[in-house]
Amino acid sequence: MAPQIKYTKLFIDNEWVDSQSGKTFDTYNPHDGSVIASVAEGDKADVDLAVAAAKRAFHRNSEWRLLDASQRVKILNKFADLVTRDAQYIAELESLNNGMVMRMAQTLIASSDDHIRYIASLADKIQGSTIPVDGDMFAYTLKQPVGVCGLILPWNAPALMYLHKITTALSAGCTVVVKPAEQTPLTALYLTALLVEAGLPKGVINVVNGYGETAGVALTHHPDVAKISFTGSHEVGKLIQQAAGANNLKRVTLELGGKSPLVIMDDADLNVAVPVAAAGVFSNQGQICIAASRLYVHSKIYDKFIAAAIEHAKRIKVGDPREPTTMQGPQIDKGMMEKVLGYIEKGKQEGAKLVTGGKRIGTSGYYLEPTIFVDVKDDMTIAKEEIFGPVQSILKFDTLEEVIDRANATEFGLAAGIFTNDVNNALQFTKHVESGVVWVNTYLGTSIQAPFGGFKGSGLGRERGMDCVEHYLEVKTVAMAVAKKF
Repeated sequence: MAPQIKYTKLFIDNEWVDSQSGKTFDTYNPHDGSVIASVAEGDKADVDLAVAAAKRAFHRNSEWRLLDASQRVKILNKFADLVTRDAQYIAELESLNNGMVMRMAQTLIASSDDHIRYIASLADKIQGSTIPVDGDMFAYTLKQPVGVCGLILPWNAPALMYLHKITTALSAGCTVVVKPAEQTPLTALYLTALLVEAGLPKGVINVVNGYGETAGVALTHHPDVAKISFTGSHEVGKLIQQAAGANNLKRVTLELGGKSPLVIMDDADLNVAVPVAAAGVFSNQGQICIAASRLYVHSKIYDKFIAAAIEHAKRIKVGDPREPTTMQGPQIDKGMMEKVLGYIEKGKQEGAKLVTGGKRIGTSGYYLEPTIFVDVKDDMTIAKEEIFGPVQSILKFDTLEEVIDRANATEFGLAAGIFTNDVNNALQFTKHVESGVVWVNTYLGTSIQAPFGGFKGSGLGRERGMDCVEHYLEVKTVAMAVAKKF
């Protein structure tokens, strides 16, 4: 049975409201393309109201700003309790709206308790410094929240991204306006209700559902928004950075995906490397920013690896994400499914060899076969552009020196990995690959304690880790004259 849909409106200044225009839009189930619910469609007028509410809540004499930092910790820990209480419902809602396999949704939501509490624990540990400046001066620094933050969520893991961004901004003492992805607004709305239940003061959090071209643009261009945090495409990230510079020089945190290389050396344990490499590109239907979408395999084991990879891919069960044995669900929508199919056709046209998969499954929903290309070259489209689908591209290499250069020959730099039993190979690769996250003999494993973000075109700033709140703070230097009285 599908979960009950409890919230479909905008949330502005502590109230669930219709959009100013009265418009709504439908949100869909990727499993069969059916309409789940009609959701209020916000635009500039609604963003203006939401930002104004967040600005009032950020006033120096507001209830939120007068809270002790330890009180922010208590609210967020209460939020963690509520998320844990409702974890099964949230996972079901995520799977329904996003197509995520239920087991993965349950795992991600189960981990959120630790994620929220870790970031919340940083709220009362934001400290400045005393500075031994020259002259008769006493100097110190204050770290203060940047202000109203616009948080723009992706559709591939909307609940998890909501939890990370919201918790970080609130730990720093900011107020927020959230713009969920138009494809997946439902978990953001429900989690917002839990934050209010946890005791968050009026106006601190606001949610405006809507499209990027309207609500998103209004938020990124708003003069009273001090910071934007965005997870999504490289192309939209560049537009957001331009908008930030064109208006009030907003601070930005951008996580923009990648074309991540995974290197399999000839001494790798294929019993581990093959399934991990598959998980690296087929998990969540390939709709993950850190997907291992460029798989470099040493020439000495190339044929052996391919045979094992094909066998593994053919065992992946594709189907209804709610079924407990399902391993791969549907793409998010028809447009994304057709985009991936277009990349598959481009791969065939440019000379890559399709060895398994490559087709749509059925006619209901947006399901694709796990797909593997071999004999892929670096200049092929499928080796250069982010596909965001279940497509594994396998390339051959001969030396570590060669493959490092090839791995770095991209505008992206989010993630990378290497399988090897030679520690020197591992150290050389991790030192020289241009990537924000590097795995050795594993892939996809992330932790809230470790910073996450990319080099080059994969983004700006870092999320998670002990310093994540620093991106939501301004540093103020205070210098006081010290009179000589002796």
